[in-house]
Amino acid sequence: MDKIYAVIKGVGAYVPDYVLTNEELSQMVDTSDEWIMTRIGIKERRILKEDGKATSDLAVKAIENLLQKTNTDPQEIDFVLCATVTPDMQFPATANLITHKLGMKAFGFDMNAGCSGFLFALANASKWVESGAVKKMIVVGAEKMSSIVDYTDRAVCPIFGDGAGAVLLEPDTKGDVGIMDFQLYSNGDGWKNLHQKAGGSLKPPSHETVDAREHYIYQEGQAVYKHAVICMADVTKEICERNGLDNNSLDWLIPHQANKRIIDFVAQTLKLPAEKIMINIDHFGNTTAATLPLCMWEWEKKMKKGDNVILSVFGAGFTWGGMYLKWAYDTK
Repeated sequence: MDKIYAVIKGVGAYVPDYVLTNEELSQMVDTSDEWIMTRIGIKERRILKEDGKATSDLAVKAIENLLQKTNTDPQEIDFVLCATVTPDMQFPATANLITHKLGMKAFGFDMNAGCSGFLFALANASKWVESGAVKKMIVVGAEKMSSIVDYTDRAVCPIFGDGAGAVLLEPDTKGDVGIMDFQLYSNGDGWKNLHQKAGGSLKPPSHETVDAREHYIYQEGQAVYKHAVICMADVTKEICERNGLDNNSLDWLIPHQANKRIIDFVAQTLKLPAEKIMINIDHFGNTTAATLPLCMWEWEKKMKKGDNVILSVFGAGFTWGGMYLKWAYDTK
């Protein structure tokens, strides 16, 4: 029996209309465009402002875009895997709400690996497809980060934005395209540097936790930056060396969009020219589990069938990982 490869057949995405600029942020907290651009590299980010709208609504829009582009019937989808740290609610899973809103018969569940969520989900999804258990599968990274951002915290509020991106995975036996390799890591000791203090079973919601603003993102920036730089660079180099890739044979690097300086360091480690690196942090910010598919969506027309692509991520946990895939199609 021929080996089955999981192949990305299309990319869809959605970002809200509202643009939160550095100038507007500087009226909310003690910051400035120069401070944010120098330290993070973000000019603006998108925010979901509509009442009653949540992460599932962003995901639905992204998947609708994906289905339309690939001419896929929602009823053909077997499985929806949603990567998110901002689920609509503790339960049911956001993936269940997504399939309901799209009228799908597919089963689904959520995955939380922080900012590494989409890559972890994509790696997981590839095995479902390779096993033959599913024929058409959607992996969506979706986040309403504005729902857990403290807009009085000048160190955190400039970083994050809202958005969603999705890919369609299908099986292929040719072996010339698809997901070729990945490596995932986690280290729970990093929890103390990046987490949400309250809201879980350890510290359930109360008047005290709300008053103490403990339902927002807590981040120790320097510690996270230090680990992210080293881990993303190391795992990217590991994947490249394991698959015989160098700065000439590698066509694209898709790094998690957390900080422009982290991306620059990873690129310098691989000696990659700027034109081979996908960057959208300047206009979308850090959309956590949505950064990688949003990059794919924006750069889709530039990628060619057979292109060598590396994905590299780092997230809360800590979690980090890399993936090598060969792009499957030319965009018409």
